[in-house]
Amino acid sequence: MTFRQNAKRSALAAAAFAALGLAVPAQADGDVTCNAGPQKAWQKMSKLKKKAWLEEWELLKMQVEGDCYEVYARTKEGQSIEAFFHPVTLKKLVVFRRGQEIYRADGFTG
Repeated sequence: MTFRQNAKRSALAAAAFAALGLAVPAQADGDVTCNAGPQKAWQKMSKLKKKAWLEEWELLKMQVEGDCYEVYARTKEGQSIEAFFHPVTLKKLVVFRRGQEIYRADGFTG
């Protein structure tokens, strides 16, 4: 393989890894506790999808994390975020971007 082919391959590999890095959701810096009670009282995740849409977020992934709903999304500015919602009230509790807390609901200590 020639030097030029190696350089081209290396550049393509670097670009691919950079693109993957942009697609990785933000990661929280700790466990979040919602004190949500039994799951039979929780609202459906489909309602949370609407809340994410109202926030103008591009939804990447939703899941149950502990006793909270966890949302991975991209803001309208293109920033990857991780947000936690109370599963009974669907109140937005805390939002992280690149491991940094960027939003916390008043009075939320979980």
